Amino acid sequence: MSWQERSLRTNDGTRLHCVDAGRGRPLVMLPGFSQTVAQFRRQVEDLSGDFRVIALDHRGHGRSDKPAHGYRVSRLAADLRDLILALDLHDVALLGHSMGCAVAWCYWDLYYGDRVGALILVDQPGVIAADLVAPEDARAVGAVFDAETAFGIAAGMRGEDAVATSRAIVERMHTPAMSPQDVAWITAQNMLLPREYAAALLLDHYGNDWRDVLPRLDVPTLVIGGEASFFPPESAAWVASRIPGAQVRIFSTDERGSHLMFWENPDLFDSVVRAFLTGRMSP
Repeated sequence: MSWQERSLRTNDGTRLHCVDAGRGRPLVMLPGFSQTVAQFRRQVEDLSGDFRVIALDHRGHGRSDKPAHGYRVSRLAADLRDLILALDLHDVALLGHSMGCAVAWCYWDLYYGDRVGALILVDQPGVIAADLVAPEDARAVGAVFDAETAFGIAAGMRGEDAVATSRAIVERMHTPAMSPQDVAWITAQNMLLPREYAAALLLDHYGNDWRDVLPRLDVPTLVIGGEASFFPPESAAWVASRIPGAQVRIFSTDERGSHLMFWENPDLFDSVVRAFLTGRMSP
């Protein structure tokens, strides 16, 4: 299935790039921090046989404009709002990967979930800052970063070690089975977000706490985690337990359940998404 490359302008004049393929219910895909639409290419090709799949490059990311402002989750949520209105989408199935979940939660908080009919939340805790939770709860909640780590990564992105810092982040996202060629390509995709902007967005993302939003999500929701992710798999179960009626699917290590499970095991990932959206997923 071929896809259409599209551009749209946000309310602050930033040009955003997205791909649009297929027909039917809109499935809007939001990449994670420093990730790009291109990394969803297998999902776009496969799932567009059943849905209208739209994947968005956040501002600064991929092929979108890279203005010197707006590197906050709240601005990315406003950009998503501009996309949904520009394309006049309704009953959207919103899929967020990693920080893309935070964008979805912020969208819900700001716009009361307007035009969203389902959520697929892929490997993102409701809070990642260990400083914001009790130490004994940190693993279960998924709050695995402390301030020293977060500010250290941001400093590394802003300094002479920006490439090495970025490469080290990508190395934590996949299993040993990923090929060196894929690792290099994904790292290059990450580097399309200028590192100064990446550092600003990282720190904003780090400081957010979405736990009060989760109980207010009132659409069918699937939470996906991975045994081989740097986020503890129990954190996906924790998120699902806070969302009324949510389902949870943990990819095992044998299923290549890394933070990038959609890349490492696309056939299984796509089948799980399809089963959920068509009501064929076992509870």
